[in-house]
Order: sequence, then C-alpha cells, then structure tokens
Amino acid sequence: MNEVSAREAEVLAAVADHRSNAQIARALHISVRTVESHVSSLLRKYGVTDRRELADLAGAQRGPGVTGLPAGRTTFVGRSSETTAVRTALEQSRLVTLLGPGGMGKTRLAAVVAAEVGAAGAFVDLVPVRDGLVPRAVATALGVTERPPQSLEQVLFEHLQQGRSLLVLDNCEHLVDEVAVLVEQLLRACPEVTILATSRERLGVPAETTVLLPPLDAATELFTDRARAVDPSFTAPAADLAEICARLDGMPLAIELAAARIGSLGADGLKAALDDRLRLLAGGRGVDVRHRSLAAVIGWSHELLDDQERLLFRRLSIYVGGFDLDAACATSPELGRSEVADLLGRLTDKSLAVRRGSRWRLLETIREFAREQLTDDELAIARDRCLRWAADTAAVLESRLDSSGWQPPYDEVAGDLRAALASTAAAPDPAAHRLARSLGHLSFARREFLESVDHYRSAADRAADGVAAALDLRSAADATLAISDAETGVRLLLDAAERSVADGNVRARMLALAVIAMNRYPTGSLYDVPAERSELLLRQALGSARPGDPQVDALLATAQAWDHGGRRVGADPELAQRAVDAARRTGDPVLIAGALDAQTVAAGNSGRLRDARSYAVERMRLIGPLPRHDPYAAAEIIDAFHVAPTTAAAVGDLPAALAAVGSADDPVGDHPYISLPRLIRVCALTGQFDACVEHADALWERWRNAGAPPVEWMASAMSLAGMVHGLRDDGLFEVWQARALEVSRCVELEDAPWLPAPYTFARARVAVHLGAVQQAPDVARRAFAGFGERWWEPYARAAAAELAVVAGLPDAPDLLAAIAPDAAQNDWAAACLLRATARSSGDLDALAQAAEAFDHIGAHFERAATLALHPTQATQAHADLAALQVAAPSRRVVEDGA
Repeated sequence: MNEVSAREAEVLAAVADHRSNAQIARALHISVRTVESHVSSLLRKYGVTDRRELADLAGAQRGPGVTGLPAGRTTFVGRSSETTAVRTALEQSRLVTLLGPGGMGKTRLAAVVAAEVGAAGAFVDLVPVRDGLVPRAVATALGVTERPPQSLEQVLFEHLQQGRSLLVLDNCEHLVDEVAVLVEQLLRACPEVTILATSRERLGVPAETTVLLPPLDAATELFTDRARAVDPSFTAPAADLAEICARLDGMPLAIELAAARIGSLGADGLKAALDDRLRLLAGGRGVDVRHRSLAAVIGWSHELLDDQERLLFRRLSIYVGGFDLDAACATSPELGRSEVADLLGRLTDKSLAVRRGSRWRLLETIREFAREQLTDDELAIARDRCLRWAADTAAVLESRLDSSGWQPPYDEVAGDLRAALASTAAAPDPAAHRLARSLGHLSFARREFLESVDHYRSAADRAADGVAAALDLRSAADATLAISDAETGVRLLLDAAERSVADGNVRARMLALAVIAMNRYPTGSLYDVPAERSELLLRQALGSARPGDPQVDALLATAQAWDHGGRRVGADPELAQRAVDAARRTGDPVLIAGALDAQTVAAGNSGRLRDARSYAVERMRLIGPLPRHDPYAAAEIIDAFHVAPTTAAAVGDLPAALAAVGSADDPVGDHPYISLPRLIRVCALTGQFDACVEHADALWERWRNAGAPPVEWMASAMSLAGMVHGLRDDGLFEVWQARALEVSRCVELEDAPWLPAPYTFARARVAVHLGAVQQAPDVARRAFAGFGERWWEPYARAAAAELAVVAGLPDAPDLLAAIAPDAAQNDWAAACLLRATARSSGDLDALAQAAEAFDHIGAHFERAATLALHPTQATQAHADLAALQVAAPSRRVVEDGA
C-alpha cells in the first residue's frame, strides 16, 4: 500500500466515524471536492471498492480506545495486584476513584488500566483546569463542542449516551466539588458511561468505589530499572536498595527522583544524602508521612541544582499545563535561548521536568514544590512575564485562524492562557486586555461560545476607557447573537451604550444594534418588551449620532426598518430598501447582509416570496468569503444559511432547498435543533419519507431527553413529519400534530406564529390523499383566513383548494382562482393548482403536466401521487407509492370527469 498523507489520515478517521463528505469538509475546513479526491485516493491505496469497505477497514485498524492517554516514557514496573483491583472495581462499579498522595503513580496506573480496558472514551487531565471549566475540559477531550441553544452539558450527555465509554478524570483534588457534580450528572444521564478518577481525596458521589494506592511492592525493581537508565552498569546490594526504597516509603515518584542521582552519588552517597534530608523533616506533624518523604526527596534534588537551574525551575512553576521553549524563555528574558534550552535539558535529565515532543511539563507535585520556592516579588514578576507571553502567544494563534492547524497548539496552551488572564484584576491593563480579546476570538473559533462571551466581558473590564470597553461588549453581543441568545445580546449592547457616552457615534451604533436585535430576533422576554421601549432607544440612537459616518447611517436605517415593523410583523418594506441602500454605500458585506435580511422578511410578509428568495441568494453570495471564526460576521453567516433553505422551500425550489440543507459550509453543522428540522421539512417535500421519519424520531428523542428546551422553530418540522405519517395512514398523524403544538409551546394553534400554515398544509395534504372530505370546509376556512407568517402559505392554500375540489365544495372554483397568486410565487403550489384543476375538469393531459411539474422540482412523492390518478400511468405509480409505504390516493373527481 502507498503511504497515506497526514490529511488523508484525517479523512480516513472521519470515514471510520461514518461522516459524510460534507461533514468531513466542514470539520477539516476544506472543500467537498477535496474530500472526494482524498476518499478516491484512499480507496485506491487500500484496494477496496467502496466507502463502506473503507470505513470498516479503517475502524478495524483503529479499534476502540481511550483518546488522550499519556504516553508511557518508561517501563511500567509493579502494580500488578493494583491493576487487577482497579479492573475488577470497574467491572462492578461505574465510578472508581483511585486514591493516594501525590507521587504515588495514580496517573500512570489509570492510563495503563484504561489502555487495557479497550473501551472508547477519553483521558482528561484536570491539572490545568480551573473552576467552572470541568465540563469544557471533558468535552474538549471527547471532541465535543457547543451547539446552542443546547448547553455544553446537554451536548456532552447526548454524545455519551450513544454507547459504552470510559472517562478517565485525572487529578481531581483541586476541583473535587465541581467534578463530583458533573460525575453525578453523567452517571444519571448516561447509563453506559464508566468513570475512573484519580484524586488525593474521594469525590463523595453515591456508589463511588475507591481503590487506595499503597506503597509500591516492587520498589527495588523500579529503582533498579530507573537507575540503569542513568548508568547501565549500575548494581547495588539488595539490602541497600531495600533500605533506600523504605526510606522513600515505596513512593514511585520519590524513587525515580532518587534513582536519577545514582550516577553521581552511588548507593552509599544516596543513602547518606537521604538520611540527612529525611531527618530534618522527621519532626513534622499533621502531614502524611509520604508527603514528608516526597517533599524531602524533591527538596534534596532541588538543593543539588546550581543557581541557574534553581532559578528556571521555580519560574517554570507558573505554567500549569506545560510549556514550550518560547514559554520557558519568556520566564527568564535575561537568559539566552540556548542557555534556557540547556537548563531545560538538565532539569529533564534530573527528572524534575518531563519532555513530551516539543513541550515540557513539571509534574504537579513537583510544580507545587517549585511554586513554593518563589518569593512574593518573584511571583509577581513571574505572573507579569507569563501574562505578556500569554498575550503574545494568543495573538500569534489568532493570526493563524484563517489557516488550518491552529487548533492543536491552542488546545495545548489554552489552560495557561486562561490562568494568565485569571491572575489579572478587573482594571485597565493593556496586556490583559489584549489577551482577553484574543481569547474571546480563539474560543469563539473553537466553538466555545459561552467562554468567548466571558472573555470579551473580561476584556471590557480591562479596557483603557469606556469606548474601548463598548467595542469589547459589542463583540460579546455578536457572539451571543450567533448562538441565538438575543436576550443576553441586547443587555450587552445596552451596557455598551452606557459605557460609550464619550463617543456619540459608538453609542449610536450600540443602541441601533440593540433595536435591531430585539426586533429581528424576538425570543423569550424580548417578546414582552413594549414597543415604546424600542422607539425610545431608536430616538436615543438618532440623537447620539454625528453626521458623516456611513456605517452608523446604515445601522440606524436598518434599526428604523425593524422598529417600524415591530417584533411580530417584521421589517417595513420601504424602510428596508432605504437600509439596503445605506448599507451598500459602506461596502461592508456584513452590514449589507443584515439590511438584506430586513428586506427579505419584509418581502416574505407581503407575499413576495420570489423577491425574498432573490435577497436570500444575494446574502449567500455576500457571506461566502466571510470568516466563520469572526463573531462580527458569524451571526449573519448563520442567519443566511437559515434563510436560504427557508426561502428556497417557500418558492417551491426543492432542489435548492436540499442543496442548502446539505451544504458543507453551513456553520451550524449537524446541530440537531437547526439542521435536523431543515432536513425533515425538505425530506417530507421531496418524498424521502424514510429519512424524514428517521430524522424526526431522532429529533424528538433528543429534544425530550434534553428537557424540552425552547426551540419553537422546530414545530413546522414536526407537522411535516406528521404529514408523512398521515400519508402512510399509520395512525401517528395526530400524534405528531400534537407534538408540533407541544414544541411550539402553545395550546391553541393560533397562538403559535410559526405553526398555523405548515400545520394546515399537513392536514390538507393528508385529507386530499385519504379522501377525508369531511375536513374540507374547516381546512379551507383556516387556509384562506390568512397567516401571520407566510413562508408556508402557498402550500397550505394550494392543498386546501385541492381538498375543496376532492370534496366537491361549491366554492372550489373560487378557491382555485384565489390561489393563482400563490402559484406565481411557488412552484409546488403551481403544480398543485394544475393537478387540482385537472381533477376538477378530468383533463388527463393537464394531470400529466402536473406530474411533470412535480418531477421538475424533485417532489417525487407528488409525482407518483399525481400519476396514480392517471389511468395509463397508475400501475407504475402505485408501485412507486408502495415503495414509500403509501397507498394509492383517492381518485374521486378525476375518474368522474374522465
């Protein structure tokens, strides 16, 4: 087999996870065509014929396993009985905590057991993690990211509900309370998850099994192994080795540190040095004896360092997650780079630092000792230098966001970047402000959205003045709008407006953005904001603005368009056009796209669906080149991808709707509450009934398991899924219509602004197919009474008019005439009108034309249902319907006319 490139290996791993080309392209930030090329190359290199074989082969090669396991740098000596005890405990309990003081080898044993167990999962090192970030650390280790409006915990639980897995939570002692809460939630929500924790104290979670790690029984064997790594010819009397290991309490880390000195001291010198050091600590009280012996051997090793080694050693303790050579140099600017590299090598040789690739780390117990060696003045200097290193490092990573490969190095240093920021006060500080802004951008790009908002808020608290703080809060608001949290976004923008009083145009921007957000994204409490409040804010924005700033003018014009229309009506058409004109003068694609959305909604609400579609298409062109990692652009990008399939379906362009749903560039990816509803609706309209039902079942289960979060926009997808069940006549139609109401959080249909039109369409279309003529009067009344939201109106009215024909209602001809404007706006409605007219007149040629029209837009079920009414086409059409698990439609009226 030819060699597989690094990129091909990434694609192969994704294929093994059964990801689509679109999902792989999105994850790797490459085009779908490039993915296809890599897959073709892999098929050729592995000598397999199709993607399924490739996935099976890749999965077999990879096998299950815990990711992130620390690589064993040395042989694993002893602990056979403890290994067996931990494995047995894991077979009997879903939570096992490996207990012992620092240096006892808990991490190494946990890694060995996890590798032997063979279950899928992740190893989570909690050393660099701070309060409030435990769920994020677990999610990051598992490759899970936020999917708002789901919380990170909900996404994490969903991921871990998919099969058996093992989580190793290492070094829990400084986060015991937070770890205990998350562990209890995981055990309750994810029945196939097992957790192995290491800690210096128990977690205190019900049903926790603890395994206490005793002194190493093979201590002399470990000492000999490590000593021979230093001096291959090392030998010593067994009695001397036993005495040395006894003095070190059989503690592996202490033994390894002592063995590292064997080359210079020999066994006799080592005994003498240990005797002196341990005697000094013998009188200590209130401290575990093993801690005293470990502190003794670390202290003794520290005393053997020269002055420069000690200097770098204690300064490196500022890094909690590890460091590279640049970071090490940052702690000691008076030393040359080569000198720091040499010192690092010497510390590594003495087992005080551990090297992993291009990075080093002080084991936590050793780091704690080193940190205690810093004086208060040294600690302040170290923190300042670490802050500057963090700000510079974050800036470099931020500059690489437009290229691939930035994420792994960010993940490596994120803990230290956060720690550096956390060490600063909420006061003006240029370096801290720079770091906070970069962290806001980086965490947003990493899809850690809520953390991004917090970092931008921290930046505002460290900004030089109120105007700079307002711009930071604007970025925080952009991040919230990208995750559909307009309520928080409006609060941030109003806070920004208050801080920016020194600059009228900045204040005008913030107020205009707040007006736009509360009217454009009216969720939750924003529905209840009085219209007078929006009007007041708009007047304040207009009063604060100073002439001559095109961007301010564009935002004010857009705010006026949304404010005039109001939260339930949408934007005003004339003012929306003025907003678009003003935005075009700025040349800013984000402002233009935002104004075009106002124009799209205004056109849709006035029934000009094809105009709305043209605006949506232009928005997609505008957002194409915009960076997905930038909060400023993200909200417009996400909204444009939402509106694209909505408007395509609204005009009956089902191929375009399907293409938009499957786009690899869609920033929401496979988000269950956003992508699945789109897919369900398109599958229902295109006749992909099995997929529609499968996706709807999955969506419903995930929504219920997540506690039924407020995602009212999913209601129309539930109705369309109900339509498929109704067409199959499987008894579940009313169940899914009730679910649609439940998701919309309404008891009465009229109270759900998103639902009446698709709900009525589903009921009308099922009644037409089943010949349920008794429903015709009520359905027609609902369909032609008008809808608050008109995207689905052509479907509802056309299906209701056809039902009137099937039922033989006296006003059926009038209803057919009434839907002519809908047919002009929607290709599905036009085909339905043609079919309904043919059923009324018995015109078989018109019926065939209707089938062709449905076929042209990819409505495969409708084509078959139409041809089933045609005497010469019925046999094949019935077979096509049977494949969809749908019976032949009612043929009344056409047969009568024929």
